[in-house]
Amino acid sequence: MSAEVIVHCRNVAKSYGLGQERVHALRGVDLDVHSGELLMLVGPSGCGKTTLISVIAGILDPDEGSVQVLGQDMRTTRGSARTRFRGTNVGFVFQQFNLLPALSALENVAVPLLILGVPRGEAHARAQTMLERVGLGGRSRSLPAQLSGGQQQRVAIARSLVHGPRLVVCDEPTSALDQETGQRVMEILREVAVGAGRALVVVTHDARTFGFADRIAHMNDGRILDVVQGSTARAHKEHQTWE
Repeated sequence: MSAEVIVHCRNVAKSYGLGQERVHALRGVDLDVHSGELLMLVGPSGCGKTTLISVIAGILDPDEGSVQVLGQDMRTTRGSARTRFRGTNVGFVFQQFNLLPALSALENVAVPLLILGVPRGEAHARAQTMLERVGLGGRSRSLPAQLSGGQQQRVAIARSLVHGPRLVVCDEPTSALDQETGQRVMEILREVAVGAGRALVVVTHDARTFGFADRIAHMNDGRILDVVQGSTARAHKEHQTWE
């Protein structure tokens, strides 16, 4: 594994609400993610996994601690500077997909490129190529409402990868996918992870995907309990089947 650190979190805390209603989502999280690595965050629902990747991606601000992505301090990078940094360097696969309903699959995937100023023709060509990689080359003109949940998820994954971000964070990327498609999506994500200077952080409940991880961080109650090598989980992969 490369020594380059893509994500560096120290003593990260995040709470929601006030007074007796206050919920401590993150409680002093320390985590490094390295270049060429696919790191998985696993643990029960509500343990802080999605909050952590949202903080890492600059969608949420931590209450305490430091978060650096590619050497950039996410707490002090704000406004348009943060938007530009995220637009260039970070891809995010949301659990609810967050596709724009009035745009076709092709147009949804092309959005990150258009924001970066890529000419429309080139953006659409690159979006088409990415849709083909996730098995949706023939559905490029379909609106999200005309796609199944699994197809929408693949569009969201294609959108997160199309601009070549150095960090990709994914929230349950295989939750709506069948066996063959889920396997292919994880292979694509894995290919991205081993690219020079890139890293992936994947939140998942799906033990069938553990064999794709370089390391697995177990979370509970807003804390990382331990981080193990993915090889310890790969032995279980052959006993798992996709639905």
